[in-house]
Amino acid sequence: MSGEVTVTGFGVRSAFGMGADALRRGVFAGVPSFAATTRFDTGPYRTAMAGVAPDGPEGVEGWALRHALARCGVEALDMAGLRAGAEAAVLLGVAGDHTSVTRYWRGGGSDGGCGSDVAGCAVPRAPEKQPVRGAGTGTERAAHAGTAAARERVTDASPAADAERVTDASPFNTRRVGDAVPARLAELLAGELGLVGPRLTFTNACVASAAAIIHACRLISSGRIDVAVCGGGYLVEEETFGKFDSGRALSRDGMVRPFSADRSGLLLGDGVAVVVLESAEHARRRGARPLAGVVGWGAASDAHHIAQPHPEGVGLARAARQAMRLAGDPDGDALDYVNAHGTGTKYNDGAETRGLRAAFPRRAESIPVSSTKSTTGHLLEAAGVVEFVITMLALTDGVLPPTAGFTAPDPECDLDYVPNEPRRTGPRRALTVNAAFGGANTALVLERP
Repeated sequence: MSGEVTVTGFGVRSAFGMGADALRRGVFAGVPSFAATTRFDTGPYRTAMAGVAPDGPEGVEGWALRHALARCGVEALDMAGLRAGAEAAVLLGVAGDHTSVTRYWRGGGSDGGCGSDVAGCAVPRAPEKQPVRGAGTGTERAAHAGTAAARERVTDASPAADAERVTDASPFNTRRVGDAVPARLAELLAGELGLVGPRLTFTNACVASAAAIIHACRLISSGRIDVAVCGGGYLVEEETFGKFDSGRALSRDGMVRPFSADRSGLLLGDGVAVVVLESAEHARRRGARPLAGVVGWGAASDAHHIAQPHPEGVGLARAARQAMRLAGDPDGDALDYVNAHGTGTKYNDGAETRGLRAAFPRRAESIPVSSTKSTTGHLLEAAGVVEFVITMLALTDGVLPPTAGFTAPDPECDLDYVPNEPRRTGPRRALTVNAAFGGANTALVLERP
């Protein structure tokens, strides 16, 4: 690896609220976020439960995924000490925001009098590329002004302000139907944050935001870019909820019990996060404080089944071994923790356990493994980046998040799953893994600086 990758900033939103402290109160305390959602009529479905923020029936429509991404992006840039005009790639893992699409069709396909806006939504353009070094220059003043404008835009992105701007005569907010296009959200985020550089969106389901981070690490380590802003987001909405319900994937008892014998499925959850990645040299030059190093990454596909993982976890094991080899620790001798994909479904948990055993045949039983989906729910495209942040906090705080709701162990799931209570161990190196439909698998290794 020719260049080290470091994390210098992050912003995160979950069902527990905004920021790291909300994750500490929820995820790290082992408190599930699941409640009956009122965002849409759950009467036709087998469950009403999801890991949603307590924001009422207009929660998704009022916030909108674009605004959640922008708020997390502002927090990440502020923490990293970057400002508008900076050159940074923007890479997102999202499937788009389908809330307005669903309401549009539920309204009989009416465009609410703003059809031209649906087809041709204006996309904010990032400012022209400008150098930002050098005190007192006109360019730097312009960059500061751009930052202030971005902060003002995001601060104004409240439910009430958004409704005032886009609703007009339409009860369906059809002017945001264009947000269902994933690439549009990357363009909007770059424009809101005033960043100059390439934009790329990954749509490969539950590894999407992890894939965005991996691609950014490859670009940084090869010297092609210095800074990347990587993010992902999913806010619980009816379109996807209905699909998972029809596939009978949602938990019957309103809880997610990964690796337990009585697990009955997953629940969806709110999750949005943005992280700033930099080359270590670039971060040192500008005096940025490293939060964690990204020392390994891997991606693999087993192509076993469209929805089921390979029963032996072949793809996951391959991705994990790639990441550990890149980290210089192929046998996982220095690995202190694994943040598992851990969906709490019949097929995933046993396959994942066998995959981890295959990746670390000598050490699997001694490495603590937990699933934070037991508290957050499944965050779909956002799972990779939110769990990346959770894993980084585990290293920062020296505490392993538990697998909440753990009951009787499944004979097929025989590792140390940190059941129900957080564990203070002072981990130095951790692995976070994700898997997706179609046999896609990702792995990222983080290290405390």
